[in-house]
Parts: sequence; structure tokens; C-alpha cells
Amino acid sequence: MQRSAHLRFGDPAPDLELLTAEGKSIRLSSLWQRRVLLLAFTRHFGCPQCKDMMDRLVEAAPELEARDLGMAIVTQATPEAAREFCARRAPGVLCLADADRSAYRAYGLGRGGWRETFLSLQVWMSNRRLAETKGYRTELPPAGQDAYQMGGTFIIGTDGRIRLPYYYEDIADHPPTDLLLHGLLGMQWSEPLEGPLHE
Repeated sequence: MQRSAHLRFGDPAPDLELLTAEGKSIRLSSLWQRRVLLLAFTRHFGCPQCKDMMDRLVEAAPELEARDLGMAIVTQATPEAAREFCARRAPGVLCLADADRSAYRAYGLGRGGWRETFLSLQVWMSNRRLAETKGYRTELPPAGQDAYQMGGTFIIGTDGRIRLPYYYEDIADHPPTDLLLHGLLGMQWSEPLEGPLHE
């Protein structure tokens, strides 16, 4: 896998300006300044695991809202493609367009290799399960989207610091919904960090 510098607990979250699916410019900090933000990066639109991840996020959206957590999904797509995909897969969720993948790079999300994207037993089992239960099958990525781009999920506090950096081991490795909703080891996402959680 292409190695990128990973963000860690307590690191400042990269603040970039992206486009919404409607083509309007938005700065990420404007989202986390209002409330704790769950920022999820998808893979390409032909990936069954990407669709499954979005299903889980949409299902969790009411409880995220009840816990006053905001959510935004970053796609490696143009605003037009993001608008069409998210209207089907995540209606009502803020989807952002990052066609040049600048936010992916800023958040340390690199390209996977064969093991992370295809050859892993976990990926094969996931492909089979999703085909049988949801009818999701692996499709070629739309033009301009990278089939090897890895995804990730981040929780960002209102202080602009990373509360949870979740980097996938392979494309079937998604963070448990319970972790996203309830925090790590009893930690509340809204609580300020008292100090660095790493050396």
C-alpha cells in the first residue's frame, strides 16, 4: 500500500475548502466549529463496500443527530457525480466532492495494493456477503475515480482536533457503528482533549 503520513489522536484536522454536491464551496472547519463532525471518505462508486458503508452511515444518521454529531461524506467525484450518487445512496446527508483527491491526501489516505483491495480473504468474504444479501457487486469505477484509493473515517472535535482517526486495513474494514456513536473507552467525542494521546 502507498504509505501516507497518518493523522493521530489529537492532531489538528486539515482544513480544506471542498465543493458540495450542489457545487457550492464549503470549508471543513465550518462544519466542525458548529459540532463534533464525523467525516467519512468513500472509495469509488463501483465498490460494494463503499455502498455498504454509506448504508450504515445513513442508518446511524438519526442517532448521530440525536447525539449532536454532524456528518459529511467526502467522495472522489465531481459535484455532479456526487449529487447523483448521494441522492440514491445517502439522501439528506451532506456529500462533498474532492475530484482531485486533495482532501484524501491531506488526511493521509493513500492508494491500496492488491492485498488491501482484492486479494484479502476478508475482502472476498465481504464481496460474497454483499452480493448475497444486498445484490452489490464490484463494478468498474466511474471515469476519474481511482479503484485503489483507500477510504477512512475521522471524528473531529469542535476544537478542530482529531478525536478518532480510522484508517482501513483493507476495503472491507469499516469502523463499528457503535464506536462512531459512543466513543472510545468511554470517551465522549464532545469532551476536549486534555493532552496529546501519543508521544
